[in-house]
Amino acid sequence: MQVSQLKYQFQEALKDEFPQTEIDSFFYILTEHYLGLGRLDIALNPGVEVSEDQHQKFEKALLRLKDHEPVQHITGVAQFYGYSFRVNKSTLIPRPETEELVDWIISDHKDSRQRLEILDIGTGSGCIPVSLAKELKNSQVSSFDISKEALDLARVNARENSVKIDFHEVNILETESLEAKYDIIVSNPPYVRELEKNAMHKNVLDHEPATALYVKDDDPLVFYRKIAELALDALKENGMLYFEINQYLGKETKQMLEELGFEAELKKDIFGNHRLLKASRK
Repeated sequence: MQVSQLKYQFQEALKDEFPQTEIDSFFYILTEHYLGLGRLDIALNPGVEVSEDQHQKFEKALLRLKDHEPVQHITGVAQFYGYSFRVNKSTLIPRPETEELVDWIISDHKDSRQRLEILDIGTGSGCIPVSLAKELKNSQVSSFDISKEALDLARVNARENSVKIDFHEVNILETESLEAKYDIIVSNPPYVRELEKNAMHKNVLDHEPATALYVKDDDPLVFYRKIAELALDALKENGMLYFEINQYLGKETKQMLEELGFEAELKKDIFGNHRLLKASRK
């Protein structure tokens, strides 16, 4: 079978499940993973032969995609800020808006000549701390997560990306104080309210960890409040707090931080939603 024929079969199999652009994205992620061929390679050589073994891998992937399993779980890899990260069901798949959060931090601190002490809270796959350690080379990065499985994966990603991160298993809501002082504290904590579940895609609802996603409707800012309270004492002079936030609660999150004694700034993501926030002590 030629790769052009495989593409047609793939598109036909998924046309009732996903938009065409998403199907194409899945196909090229899988051809890169299974065949070592990118979009341009296939455009220039549509007659490349696909072996029976390779074809069977695509057939198995199709079954998983029809079950709305994320393609990143099928390949076991996700791209984030130009780096490769292993992913599994223990962690969230890195999102583009989180890349924007990382980019904001890097833009603010790339010219710093001092050694930066950075704390990431809620590491997941490790995409935030690893990317910061790669880009802000004069830094010491620590990272917390409540999940041992997530930390195991994050350690693998740190090792494979050749950076040293101090990982710790921590329940931040039960933490009374932070032992060290930091220039930067960053977090992408759980922030999706139960009432918003109906708007979530099936691939997220069925295949990503609920503990990393959801908060109760009656206290959706619980993680932000706790982290901000800890940051009041743990941030160094001129230290900065960075959050990825719920786009529907930007005003409320900013107000809460200001009431605690921070100056806060909201920032929109590329889709025009308030998804990022930066704060410093007054």
